[in-house]
Amino acid sequence: MRAFDRAWRRLVDALAATAATLLGVAALAVSADVLARNTGLGAFPWILEASEYVLPLATFLAAPWLLVRNEHIRLDVLLRTLPSPAARALERMGDAVGLAVSLALVVFALRATLESARQGSQVLKSIVFPEWWTLAPVPLCFALLAIEFARRLARSAAPPPTPPAQ
Repeated sequence: MRAFDRAWRRLVDALAATAATLLGVAALAVSADVLARNTGLGAFPWILEASEYVLPLATFLAAPWLLVRNEHIRLDVLLRTLPSPAARALERMGDAVGLAVSLALVVFALRATLESARQGSQVLKSIVFPEWWTLAPVPLCFALLAIEFARRLARSAAPPPTPPAQ
């Protein structure tokens, strides 16, 4: 199991690094476009379009990493005020709901992606490409979120480790 945990962590870290790189490149490209337009060198209309696709992609790529690091949206104030058993139960319930929603979104997003590919839908802007390219990361990232929610549920169901004898 430790090998899986290490591989899992490397995967989500790589996705987060990819998201950060995409956002950094987009920020530099938009800045270059603004500079070029303001200095009379012309504009690069594709840069704005590309950044429109980078933002949601980076969000999806970073989501599993945030969940692994427990830096997603939580009601920490509520969890701190509840007795420990109630807080753990609420966390488990949240993870179960997250798992169910993630699995439902995997199915929905996969259907939408496959239907777009089947229809041959195209994005027709400055850049022309198959629409399913923009949809494909969605089921993948929700599948990764579902895996992490399942891992969280499994960890919370396991008995706490016993302290070493002194």
